[in-house]
Amino acid sequence: MDRAPGDDTTVGEDEAHASDLRPYLIGLLLAVVLTATSFWAANTSVLWPPGVPIGLVVLAIAQMGVHLVFFLHITSGPDNTNNVLALAFGVLIVALIVIGSLWIMSNLSGISLLP
Repeated sequence: MDRAPGDDTTVGEDEAHASDLRPYLIGLLLAVVLTATSFWAANTSVLWPPGVPIGLVVLAIAQMGVHLVFFLHITSGPDNTNNVLALAFGVLIVALIVIGSLWIMSNLSGISLLP
């Protein structure tokens, strides 16, 4: 059964209240660790400097995954199809706005994005 952390289960009332908080605490812990790691990676000289942006992108994607699974309860189950479609539509709209804005700004400044 595909179940997101924090979804209702068929256990007793006392056990359900105790288990409701656990996934949120796990998500909070993961989010704090990923955030602290991002700040460390951005401010350290230990890492190879050209690799820092790539590492930050990877940590940001992991952070989004933690939020989607542990706090927004987005899973791939058949009952979450509308949630996944709404998320995909939101990503599409944001991508269109960002790409369109970059395109307009590059045309206004005279910089060609195409070779």
